[in-house]
Amino acid sequence: MKQPINRFAATTLAAAVLSMSLASAAFAAEPTMLAANDTMDKAEQAVSDTWITSKVKSTFVADSALSALDIKVETNQGVVSLSGVVATDAERDLAIAKTKEIEGVRDVSADALKTAD
Repeated sequence: MKQPINRFAATTLAAAVLSMSLASAAFAAEPTMLAANDTMDKAEQAVSDTWITSKVKSTFVADSALSALDIKVETNQGVVSLSGVVATDAERDLAIAKTKEIEGVRDVSADALKTAD
């Protein structure tokens, strides 16, 4: 009768030791997982910003009322910065309006987009 109880005790002890070592490994992995998630978020943001910039530029090219080659477009965390020189205030306003229509654009900074008149 003593033999099965000893085996049970040994099995229980082994299970407890294994679960503790696995738990500590899980806690050690948590900072690594958080760092990986942060890196993924940054990568997704970079891809998103690149996509927004490309979409704004292609929208400008497709619109004959805009001089797309004269407008520089940069995106950082969803905020699009427009710079350069356009012919009229109407063209400047159109560039800003078209940019705001793009999915993912959080804000538009056009202080550096000047008019020739």
